[in-house]
Amino acid sequence: MKQINYYAEENRLERLSKIGDPLEKILKAINWEMFRELLNKAFHREPKGPGGRPPLDRVMMFKIVMLQKWYNIADDMTEYMINDRLSFQRFIGLSLDDRVPDAKTIWAFKEQLKENNIDLELFTLFAVLMEQQGVITRTGSIVDASFVDVPCQRNTRQENKTIKGGNIPEEWQKEGNENKYEQKDTDARWAKKNEELHYGYKNHVKVDKDSKMIVSFSVSAANVHDSKYFMELLDELDRDLWGDSAYLAKILLKEILETFPKIIFHLNEKGQKNKPLTDEQKANNLEKSRIRARVEHIFGHITNSMGGMFIRTIGIDRAIREIAMTNLAYNLQRFSYLQGAAKKAVA
Repeated sequence: MKQINYYAEENRLERLSKIGDPLEKILKAINWEMFRELLNKAFHREPKGPGGRPPLDRVMMFKIVMLQKWYNIADDMTEYMINDRLSFQRFIGLSLDDRVPDAKTIWAFKEQLKENNIDLELFTLFAVLMEQQGVITRTGSIVDASFVDVPCQRNTRQENKTIKGGNIPEEWQKEGNENKYEQKDTDARWAKKNEELHYGYKNHVKVDKDSKMIVSFSVSAANVHDSKYFMELLDELDRDLWGDSAYLAKILLKEILETFPKIIFHLNEKGQKNKPLTDEQKANNLEKSRIRARVEHIFGHITNSMGGMFIRTIGIDRAIREIAMTNLAYNLQRFSYLQGAAKKAVA
């Protein structure tokens, strides 16, 4: 019989570090304790009495949610992978002897965050800290939007017509159909772009030009034009602003300049049927696109490295909170990369 090696776990983790564990880099780059006060706020309850099992560490549970976003895994698979992977266990601060949260506990934790709007506060907390530390430089901002798909609804034409009109189909409201109604998303909408159909929502973002970190965001139904949420993304610190031709509406730009007169627009121009772009306009668009394309790197990373912009939620309120956590997960990963790049530059 093979003798038990009591240092096997430690040796394996050491080997993972030498190979290069990306989670270990993020673990060391982020001060995770910064989130504890907000997380505790979401779970503040008056004790009913002495005794009972102590609650799981909230920062640990928050790390689990970030793992789900980075690896695009559902609650059941998350429970399995934490049990299976030493790298996951080290990241959240567990050893082989510790109890792993089950899928229901993970789901309940996320529900509690959503009920108290803590998801949005967590995103804002980290974004503000990045500005204070000078990571987000505010030398220029880029605005754009990306589709966030949700599972398609199987509705009749009449039901869809009623929903588009802002009403709820009568059949869904009848006694006995409560469960059916709860599974119907009446906020998501269809949209078509470049011959591609999308059903769900849009993630409107403002990105820092230098750091490629998301500074602010808004969420709308997929069929809402990008320009509708332009104003909502801006603030008094914005100066140079890049965007594509979707934001060119003169009435909108006039409204923005009345509120934020110091903003300088760098928006791509668009040719018209009887008025094509001149060579000079095309050259200017090319220069603007070199900077504007940085926001596409973010959407590309979320799509290719984080499993894509697809969520399994119902209703815009839940979508907002899911998208907030996705944007935060991206920012945390981006900050870790910037920290590593800075250390290499110094070395």
